[in-house]
Amino acid sequence: MPQERKLLDRVRDAVRLKNYSYRTEKAYVHWIKRYILYHQKRHPAEMGAREIEVFLTHLAIEGHVAASTQNQALSALLFLYKEVLRQPIEYVDVTWAKKPVRLPVVLTREEVDAVIRQLSGVPLLVTQLLYGSGLRLTECLRLRVQDVDFGQKMLLVRDGKGQKDRTTTLPQTVVPDLQTHLQRVKKQHHDDLQKGYGRAPLPHALARKYPHAETEWVWQFVFPSTKLSRNPRGDDDRLYRYHLHESTIQRTVRRAAQAAGVNKRVTPHTFRHSFATHLLEAGYDIRTIQELLGHKDVKTTMIYTHVAQRGALGVRSPLDW
Repeated sequence: MPQERKLLDRVRDAVRLKNYSYRTEKAYVHWIKRYILYHQKRHPAEMGAREIEVFLTHLAIEGHVAASTQNQALSALLFLYKEVLRQPIEYVDVTWAKKPVRLPVVLTREEVDAVIRQLSGVPLLVTQLLYGSGLRLTECLRLRVQDVDFGQKMLLVRDGKGQKDRTTTLPQTVVPDLQTHLQRVKKQHHDDLQKGYGRAPLPHALARKYPHAETEWVWQFVFPSTKLSRNPRGDDDRLYRYHLHESTIQRTVRRAAQAAGVNKRVTPHTFRHSFATHLLEAGYDIRTIQELLGHKDVKTTMIYTHVAQRGALGVRSPLDW
């Protein structure tokens, strides 16, 4: 009789069946482990809403975690009980961490130009797309060759936040350099194939449906890693060409902002904020910006009205009259 799989392996199976990202898989496994250890390694099937409430309150009061972190832990535990243990939790009464209301850091157009002038190569292309298309960093680095539509001047963002696809604009300024970059990537892919590699990891469901697609050019990453590595979700020793790691761009952007003399906390996400704010200042309607950003609720997009130099808070100081 086959032995039942361990709980965390069952969690991984359920996450992959839902086609969630590897990042989500790691986060869910992490929080479920923390939950079990906090309750002295009791099996979750023997626990329920009360133990979840105690654990999440502990994170908020003693762990001083952010509200978003507490929400992530709750999502992991609700997933465990609903999808793995088949014991859905209907209601959880928790002392929540206070979620701070912060306005996004936004650069002026001059500051954007100043930072971009400090960049070159792949970090330059990535940053131009973050600002020119309003992408999140992970969305940009996960772009596949087939997601770039030069003819229709748009990018297809697959499995964005909330597992939704959307399209956004492809800035024409970046097209010549992006095409040259893709030529170099294609040559690298050809060389990889000659050496018996040339595989890009596919989402779990697609890998099963199209077992040979991982070596096709259209499925390769636009911004591939410089190194080959093994699939952390796989059980084989094959090497894959993943996308560039987020930390590479994060470090480079931070240094570029310092070199440009921009006295703000600049991250790659700052360019997405700046994209939305500058479109709003240019007169584009909030619904269009919501679609480009992939926000589920327009209220999320409305925060940019508070930092735009027009609209409700675009008030001229009486000192300037």
